[in-house]
Amino acid sequence: MASLPDFTPAAGHLDRPRTWWQRSVVRLAALFQRLRHRVRRGIVALRATQRELRRSPERNALSLSKVFRTTAFKLSVAYLVIFAIGSAFVLGGVAWNVNGLLNEQITQTIQAEITGLAEQYEVGGIRQLVEAIDRRTRLPGSSLYLVTNYAGEPITGNVGTLPAGVIERTGLLVETPYGKPNETKMTHLAVARIFQLPGGFRLLVGRDLEERENLRTVMTHALVISLLWLVAIGLVGGLFVARRVLRRVDAMNATARTIMATGDMTRRLPIAGTGDELDRLAANLNALIARIGTLMAGMKEVSDNIAHDLRTPLTRLRNGAEEALRHEGDSEDYRAALNKVIAESDGLIGIFNALLMIARAEAGSGREGMTAFDAGEVARDVAELYEPVAEDQEIAFAVEAADGLHVRGSRELLSQALANLVDNALKYGLPESHSGPGEQERGSIAVTARREGRDVTISVADHGPGIAEIDRARVFDRFVRLEGARSRPGSGLGLSLAAAIARLHGGTLEIGDNAPGLRITLRLPAVDNGILALPGLAQGKGEEGRP
Repeated sequence: MASLPDFTPAAGHLDRPRTWWQRSVVRLAALFQRLRHRVRRGIVALRATQRELRRSPERNALSLSKVFRTTAFKLSVAYLVIFAIGSAFVLGGVAWNVNGLLNEQITQTIQAEITGLAEQYEVGGIRQLVEAIDRRTRLPGSSLYLVTNYAGEPITGNVGTLPAGVIERTGLLVETPYGKPNETKMTHLAVARIFQLPGGFRLLVGRDLEERENLRTVMTHALVISLLWLVAIGLVGGLFVARRVLRRVDAMNATARTIMATGDMTRRLPIAGTGDELDRLAANLNALIARIGTLMAGMKEVSDNIAHDLRTPLTRLRNGAEEALRHEGDSEDYRAALNKVIAESDGLIGIFNALLMIARAEAGSGREGMTAFDAGEVARDVAELYEPVAEDQEIAFAVEAADGLHVRGSRELLSQALANLVDNALKYGLPESHSGPGEQERGSIAVTARREGRDVTISVADHGPGIAEIDRARVFDRFVRLEGARSRPGSGLGLSLAAAIARLHGGTLEIGDNAPGLRITLRLPAVDNGILALPGLAQGKGEEGRP
């Protein structure tokens, strides 16, 4: 009978000068070598950056202890630990899977070779089996083979020595030390399977585990080195980031200390322009500083205006009292002098009351007691109050107010604001040619309340000289009186109070051209079924108006 061909399914794959796991080891070694070079270049760049930082004049302020206490460094360390643990799990998982795949491949190879050699034995007996094993043992990178007789004496193979009893463990996959021929010590490790052949012969087929151990050593070494480099790069990067963040924070602290020490509200915190959280914080703090500066300037201006504008009524009050004391007169003269004193005092009290109401409105006082009410009804009530005054001055007065214009707020404060607007129109809303009751041209005032989208608007329009465009930005400030209004009675607080009340109600006070004349509009959020039609309270600018 012709002999069957030598059946070695894995021999063509495993007996090449370099197996697939050997090539994998080489590739991994090359990969880690490239990674090492890149990490070294990164370390060199970081060291260069550190040298630049040491040359900076601010290096004395950035002590190492301060860097370690920064939130940026602590976050960097936390991220480093998390990333290191994750990397260890990933690399460990890769090593575990590679080791399992390698063991499975070795097991399949051993089983395939045993099957092939068993067929050789069935076809040609022990002689053909020995010849096949002799051919395979002469190939480079061959597997391990050993054939013994019924007494356990070796017949052929490339395994010299084995521990006692191993050759008798037939049918099992064992991991055992062994020695090569002409070696007395068992210095090698292999995984093998023993197969029982007919006639009492035993066949051992195995693979040396040196390549697997080499791969395991490479993976362990790569894991340890990667983690060490990761820790080193993370610490250096954390220090670098923390120093940069600390420098920016120190610059902000220095500016804040300068502002507190000098009171210079024109200084601003530095902004790097990166748009990160520090830039946003600096921008908000700069806005806060600007707001504080505006408030302080407003307080100074108010104080100066109070001192300036109250000087005249106080002087008149003192001169009237002095005049009454200087000239002797009867009781009627003294009564007239006292009435003047009372009138001047009432004017001063009115100014202080207006200032107090403005301060309370700007502070948000009174929001707790706000309720829903009809703004159209308020407009009609105020118009009814001022109609006799307009009739006495021969001014046409018209009111048009729709029903159901519900807003949420204080009815009294809204009435006060609207009264200030109407009073302002009565004082300054007459045509320029109107000089008295005998003239043909008459002034006119129109009060209109209506719904506009989600807002309720109350407008007071006249046909007077109006306000120049350049003056509209400042007429809502306290004690501001334009040139044409200085000869008429007033304190310059009416529109300031109206604007403050509008902001308190989440609305705005707007100024427009009535062509000719002036139109001032109070715009408030409407309420539908007890719910604001416009969510939240708008921040009224109150930047336009007139005294």
